[in-house]
Formats: sequence, structure tokens, C-alpha cells
Amino acid sequence: MEKRNFGRLGRDAGVIGLGAWQLGADWGEVSEEAAFATLAAAVDAGVTFLDTADVYGDGRSEQIIGRFLRQHKAAGSATSDPRSAATRADGAGRPGPSASEASANQQRGPGLTVATKMGRRVPQELSAYNLDAFRAWNDRSRANLGVDTLDLVQLHCPPTPVYSTDAVFDALDTLVQEKRIAAYGVSVERVDEALTAIARPGVASVQIILNALRHKPLEAVLPAAAAAGVGIIARVPLASGLLSGRYDEHTTFGADDHRNYNRHGESFDVGETFSGVPYEVGLEAVRRLKPLVPPGATMAQWALRWIVDQPGVTVVIPGARGPEQARANAAAADLAPLTPEAHAAVAEVYDSLIRPLIHDRW
Repeated sequence: MEKRNFGRLGRDAGVIGLGAWQLGADWGEVSEEAAFATLAAAVDAGVTFLDTADVYGDGRSEQIIGRFLRQHKAAGSATSDPRSAATRADGAGRPGPSASEASANQQRGPGLTVATKMGRRVPQELSAYNLDAFRAWNDRSRANLGVDTLDLVQLHCPPTPVYSTDAVFDALDTLVQEKRIAAYGVSVERVDEALTAIARPGVASVQIILNALRHKPLEAVLPAAAAAGVGIIARVPLASGLLSGRYDEHTTFGADDHRNYNRHGESFDVGETFSGVPYEVGLEAVRRLKPLVPPGATMAQWALRWIVDQPGVTVVIPGARGPEQARANAAAADLAPLTPEAHAAVAEVYDSLIRPLIHDRW
């Protein structure tokens, strides 16, 4: 799988990752057996970036990934380079990882980067984002994942004032100095939040909603991130499954599925559900886009390839509820880039159907 560099994070990642929200909750029940099989299939298919959060299933997603990492620890130790990790250089000529990073590598298995998020388990107030809270949240995630140092910790769509509060980022810098985390980033709802975060020198990544039905980040966020060396993690890449092409007006979702209970933003930001696009409008957009999918590819793979084609994207993190879906998602990296005509057609559908409804909202 093609790998892209995270810049400030100092690591490469396969361009298709795995989002692990569904392994915790809010997408219907996923058994632990199915979760392990999904993780194994993704990694076997070339996925090297796993994204989770402390709030997914109140820690269940992190715990499942932690157990998966321990199963792969032996493989990581067996394939580690016997030379001094602190002095060797990788194939691109960059310095190799430090001894502490090498230890973390062995804990998580060969070549894997695990990103988690924190901050959504408490009332969404600026005062909650302080060093003592960060240490407590960090201790819980490290225990769940079974590692001493977390690869990447992201503030999980915090209140907007957090992004402009120096004390918050001073506290994150302290976690890095204490070797609790290797790096930090942010997960955002809004473009202006992303741009504020990118301007901070310690921010390694920005996670933002980007897909064929959500184009606003293309205008300023992706160019600014590329110029600053900040990684872009594209989330909700299939618009909560709309861009799989499998849904219609008669599709129903379970009571424990956010596509049912959060369709109008009842529980959290509506942009996280179908990317904030009204369901019926999304269905019409998908009908117009489906003829663009080339033979031999699924619509989901085509939609993932559209994101991979965008300059500045580091990794896209589709979810998967089973091994077959994980393998199919990873295979999107093997598709040829979309033609200029296809990209123009996607832009036309967005401009005519979606832009008037949501473009200025986020």
C-alpha cells in the first residue's frame, strides 16, 4: 500500500487506515471475535494506521485494540532491527526512532501507529481541558491500549475556545516531555478550528470530515496543512455509509446506531452522521455519482480513492464491521486515480446539491 509521511509526526502511514469507532459502539453490535478478525484483516491488507478514542464504547475500542497489539507483540519483536534504534536511519535518510520509540514500536507490533482521542467523556467546557485531566485521561488510554507511550493523542472535537487557549497546548507539550505521548493532534468539526490548530507548532495532525459530499476542507485546510507539515486524517470518508451506494429510502438502522438516533444532531454534532447532509439529498447525490464508478470497483472503494487523490491527505480512516469490508477498503489504495472528468463531475454534484445546504455550516 502507498505510504505517506505525517511530517511533524515523523512517521509514514498506509494511505488507507482503519477507524475503530464501530468496534466500540454506536454502529450496532460488533462482537469481540469479529473485531479481532477485522483488525487482523486490515493489517494483513497493508493498513498501518488505527484510529480510536477513549469514548468509543467507554474504552471498549481501545481495549480491543490493546489486546490485538499484544497478540502481535511477538511478531514486532521478531522483525525489529537489531541495530541501535537511536542511531540508525530509515530508507529516506531520516534519523531512526529513539530507544523509547523503538520500545513503543515493539509494544504495538510491527509498523503500526495507533492514534486515540480524548476529551469527550466530560462536560464540554474549556475548564475541563487542563493538565491534571489530561494525565488522568492519558493514564486510562495507556492502560486500555497496554502501552507506556501513546503514538498520537488527539483532542476529540473540543469546544472551539480550546484551540486558541495556550495553556491547553502547554499541557499537551508537557505530556510529550513526560513521554506519555509521542505526539498530539486535534480532531475538529469546523474549518476555522483546523486552521487555528495548524498554526500551532506542536500540532502533528488534524482529523477532519472529508468526502465526496463534504468539500470545504479542500479550499484552505489541506493547503495550510501541507505547507506546515501537518498530517491530515480524513474521517467519515463514506458519509456514514451513504457513499457505499447500498442504502435507499427503505433502509432502516438499529436503535443503537447513530444513523438512527443522531440523524438530526440529537446526541452530538450532526455533521458526524451522514456528514450533515440530509439523508434524502445524500441518496440523490449518490445516484448521480454511481455511474462514475469504474468496472471492477465498488462505490465505497471509488469514494475512498476520491479522498486519496486530494493533495494534502495523509490517511483516510474508513470503519469496517468485518474482515471482508476491511480488505475491500484497503484495496481502494490500489485503484487508479480518478480522471479529471470524474473529479469535475463530483464537484458538479456537490455544487448543485450539497453546497447550498452545508458548505458554510462547518
